[in-house]
Amino acid sequence: MNIEILDTTLRDGAQGEGISFSVQDKLAIVRALDELGIPWIEAGNPGSNPKDAEFFSQAARLKPERARLCAFGATRRPNIKCADDPQLRSLLEAGTEGISIFGKSWDLHVKEVLRVSEEENLAMIAETIEYLKAEGRIVLFDAEHFFDGWRANPGYALSTLQTALRAGADRIVLCDTNGASFPGEISAGVAAAIAALGVTEKAPLLGIHAHNDTGLAIAASIAAVEAGCTHIQGTLAGFGERCGNTCLAALIPSLELKLGCVCLPEGKLERISELTRLVAEVSNVPLPASMPYVGSSAFSHKGGMHSDGVLKLKRSFEHIDPALVGNDRHLLMSEIGGRSAIAERIRKIDPDVTRDHPAVKAVVEKLKTMEAAGWAFEGADASFELLVLRELGRHKPFFTILAYRVMSEHPTGQSLACSHAWVKILADGQDEIAAAEGNGPVHALDSALRRALRRFYPSLEEVRLTDYKVRVIDGGSATAAKVRVLIESSDGPHTWTTVGVSDDIIDASRAALVDSIEYKLINHL
Repeated sequence: MNIEILDTTLRDGAQGEGISFSVQDKLAIVRALDELGIPWIEAGNPGSNPKDAEFFSQAARLKPERARLCAFGATRRPNIKCADDPQLRSLLEAGTEGISIFGKSWDLHVKEVLRVSEEENLAMIAETIEYLKAEGRIVLFDAEHFFDGWRANPGYALSTLQTALRAGADRIVLCDTNGASFPGEISAGVAAAIAALGVTEKAPLLGIHAHNDTGLAIAASIAAVEAGCTHIQGTLAGFGERCGNTCLAALIPSLELKLGCVCLPEGKLERISELTRLVAEVSNVPLPASMPYVGSSAFSHKGGMHSDGVLKLKRSFEHIDPALVGNDRHLLMSEIGGRSAIAERIRKIDPDVTRDHPAVKAVVEKLKTMEAAGWAFEGADASFELLVLRELGRHKPFFTILAYRVMSEHPTGQSLACSHAWVKILADGQDEIAAAEGNGPVHALDSALRRALRRFYPSLEEVRLTDYKVRVIDGGSATAAKVRVLIESSDGPHTWTTVGVSDDIIDASRAALVDSIEYKLINHL
C-alpha cells in the first residue's frame, strides 16, 4: 500500500512551546524534508504573520526534488464572499501548489466558537473549496475535531466530509484535534467516513491528522491506515502544540518495515535518523534519546544478558537492524554491561583484542571500581576510549597540568560575576603558563587551558564546548556531595562526550576538560 505523507513541522510544529523558526530555519527544514523524500510540506499560514509571508516569497525560488508546499488557512469567514476574504487571497498569493483548508466538523464548535448555523458552516466549506479549485489549486480539507464531532453528532460530522467531497476536495483529512481518541475509535470513525464518502477510483485520498495528548498519536495513525486511510499528517520529530503531533520518524519505519507500506522513495528510510536529528537541531529542540527508531538510545544495550544476546544473535534483542533507519547499535559501558559487550567495544579500538585478553578483565574491574565511586561511562564514549587506551598501554598524555587556580569575583554594583583562571602545564618538555577570565569558573579554566596549549596544538582552536551537565551523586552530603560532570565538545563535524568526578565541581570539570582535549588530539578528528 502506498501512503502519502504530509509533514506539518513548519505549521503545527511551530505551535509547540519554545519553538520559533526564522525564515532561514524554515527554508533549511524544507530542504531536509525534501531530501528525505516527503511529498507534502505544510509550510505555514501566509496570512497570519509577516514572517510566514516572507518565507513563502523566498520558498517560491526553491526547486525541491520531490516535495510540494502547502499553505494553510481556514474556510472563508462567515457571511462574506470568498473573493472578499483577505485570508483566502493571501493563500493564493503564497503561490503553493497545494492549500490546506480546515473547517469545523464538530457541531459544538459551529455553534459555540464560530457562532453560525450548521448550514452556514457547510456553505463556508463548500464555497471555499470551490473557490480554490477554480484557481487551479490542489485542496486538502482538514475536518477539524472530526472524531469529537462524530462521537457527538455523527450525521453532521459526516455531512461536512460529504460537502467537501462534492466541492472537489483532493484530500479529506480526519483530524483528532484534541488527541482524545483511542485507536478503536479511530478505526470506527474512519470506517464510517469511508461508508459515507463511498469508495470509488475518483474518491479523494482519505487522511489522518492525530495529536498526542493521550500518548496514542502513532497508534491512532496506524489504526487509521489499517482502516483505509492512505494519507498521513504529522511532524518529523513529533513536536507540536501541547503534547505534540504524530511523530513521523517513529511512524514511517513501522509502516514500511512492519506493515509493508511504501511511504518514502527507495533508499530514503536509511536517512531518517540523520535528517530527523537535523530538523531537531535547526528547531533547537532536543531529540529524546528514547525516541523509537531514531533516538540515540533506540538500539542501546546495557544489561549483560541483553548485550551478550545481541552479540550472539542480533534479533534476539533488536526488533530491526538499526542500519535500516540509519541508526547505530550502542553497547553501553557499565559495571552491569558484561564482559562480551565490553570486549566488543574494545575491539572497535583494537581489533586484535579477544574476550579473554587481559585488558578486557582489567577494564571490567576498572569500570566496577570507578562506577562505585560515581563515574559513569555509558554517556561518555570518549572517556571510555581513553580508559581503554590506558589499560592497553597505548596512551601517552599530550600534556600535564602542573597546577591551576580558579577564582570568582562578585563586585558590588555589577550585574555579572567575573571568574579568573590560571594554569601551568607541561607539554613537549616545556612549561607554559596562561591566564584567562570567563563567564564562570569552568569557562575561565577552559579558556586558560586552551590558551596554554595553543602554541603546541593549534587544532584545538576549532574545538568548542557545546554542553555541560552536572549531577550530584550523593544528595545526602548536601553541598559537600561528590559530583559528576559531563562535557560535550565539538569541532564542527564531530561531537564527543567526556566525564569527570570529584567532590570539587571545578576539579570534576578539569578532569572532563582534559579528557576532551586528549581525545581530540589522539584522534586528530
